[in-house]
Amino acid sequence: MKLLFASANPNKIKEISALIPPTIELIGLKDIGLTHEIPEPGLTIKENSYLKAIYVKDYLATNNLNYPVFADDSGLEVFSLKNAPGVHSAYYAGLPKNDEKNNLKLLGDLKNETKRQARFVTVITLLINNQTHYFEGEIKGTIAFEAKGTAGFGYDPLFIPQGYRSTFAELGQEVKNEISHRVMALRGLVEFLKS
Repeated sequence: MKLLFASANPNKIKEISALIPPTIELIGLKDIGLTHEIPEPGLTIKENSYLKAIYVKDYLATNNLNYPVFADDSGLEVFSLKNAPGVHSAYYAGLPKNDEKNNLKLLGDLKNETKRQARFVTVITLLINNQTHYFEGEIKGTIAFEAKGTAGFGYDPLFIPQGYRSTFAELGQEVKNEISHRVMALRGLVEFLKS
């Protein structure tokens, strides 16, 4: 079965391809010729996930294509910043999106803050057989005082998962693939697809 992931992010596609059963062929937006940014006008992570999935489903329909589609949206919520960057995580420091600038802005916003508890949240929306299904995952942790590690992307150099002393970027992809928010949501999706 072909399953369309509403993403052009090669890091995400690689991360998710490693987790899904080999019977499912994961394709991305480039595979269907959708090369422009998908709008993310939602006010919540769940709403953005849904709107991205619907946008891609509509694009498929106008091009006479039909695949099950899933979209995800993730955000980092820092409790002392009233859950910012949250739904704006990808472009926290402005447009164009830039991981390094986002990390620097977050460190600046937390400069004098000792309460650095945070959580990563992912919501996956699956559109299949004219039905909508949601799968959610979260991981709690804290924000480091400086960026550490070279693996991963996004806020991985700053986020220290609960129970660990290293950032996601230090722990590497193998550990992240066991415990991350995206993996938790994806496990729900995979279990659903298997059933």
